Amino acid sequence: MDKLFSIIDSLSAGARLTEEQFEYLVSHRSDEGARLLQERAAAVRDTIYGRAIFVRGLVEFSNVCKNDCYYCGIRKSNPNLQRYRLSEAQIMYCVRSGYDLGFRTFVLQSGEDGHFTDEVLCGIIEQIKTEYPDCAVTLSLGERSCESYAVLKAAGADRYLLRHETATKEHYEKLHPADMSFEHRMQCLRDLRALGYAVGAGFMVGAPYQTPADLARDFVFLQEFRPDMVGIGPFIPHHDTPFKDMPAGTLEDTLYYLSILRLMLPDVLLPSTTALGTIHPLGREMGFDHGANVIMPNLSPATVRKQYQLYDGKICVNDDATKCNACIDLRLEKFGYHTVVDRGDRKEFKGGDGRE
Repeated sequence: MDKLFSIIDSLSAGARLTEEQFEYLVSHRSDEGARLLQERAAAVRDTIYGRAIFVRGLVEFSNVCKNDCYYCGIRKSNPNLQRYRLSEAQIMYCVRSGYDLGFRTFVLQSGEDGHFTDEVLCGIIEQIKTEYPDCAVTLSLGERSCESYAVLKAAGADRYLLRHETATKEHYEKLHPADMSFEHRMQCLRDLRALGYAVGAGFMVGAPYQTPADLARDFVFLQEFRPDMVGIGPFIPHHDTPFKDMPAGTLEDTLYYLSILRLMLPDVLLPSTTALGTIHPLGREMGFDHGANVIMPNLSPATVRKQYQLYDGKICVNDDATKCNACIDLRLEKFGYHTVVDRGDRKEFKGGDGRE
């Protein structure tokens, strides 16, 4: 127990932990240690960001995907999924609706759909930026070439979300088919950083075959890469995937790792995810109590939301954007938080230990 608290103290003081220390932290969670991490993580978040929760309007514009990731409900081999693509007009309708609700960051997310070429995407990005120059555009489109990322950046994209999934090559290969490459995933993240994007990475909690050693390497990678945003959420199986019978990730683990991330990267933008809200009715609220400060309500048309099912049981698939936004505001107020309508950029942070 003394070793656990010593590691937590080092993390809180801004020390760079070793892989062995992260593995011990993951493997020796205790109720007392988790409470200490939670208290410190929430205090750090409050110091830097206060009780403000940044809202990103999510537009899931296509569930067509060329990949066959073993955990994903929109994998190309799923024959039971009704595929859809939103038109540019439909995407802009979602953005305009979100802007009227006060959103100033829009996340355009899809499977790796070849229909959405650089030319098509640039047209959408440029239209958003022309109509709403005060807004940030975030892309979550998977792996593309460095040249593609550069073109999209030039069109006005500000941020890019690409979960690294796992920092262990052998683990990555257990989650993906042979035509997907761990090295290429990592290269994509390096390309995005070099091009000047604000970059988001992350992993699934409780992913199939995940070990404490894998998680330790995830934390070491994130500690070194220092992304602007980290997205983690519990693995939840989908009934039309090879992992349909695998156990889900847990609420307790996800909250614990959120606290670690907040202390490790004090100024990081840290979402409390829909998946967390799916495994527990108050999961997202508990995520904020453990250091998270971002939420992504869905702006996609209700007619297609059920078709963007990465995992079973996804919440909020029947709500329209206005109802969803009002619900979030009310729920956050009950927990002492409030949403903010600005772009929600990452803040510069320099702690007493000299961390940037």
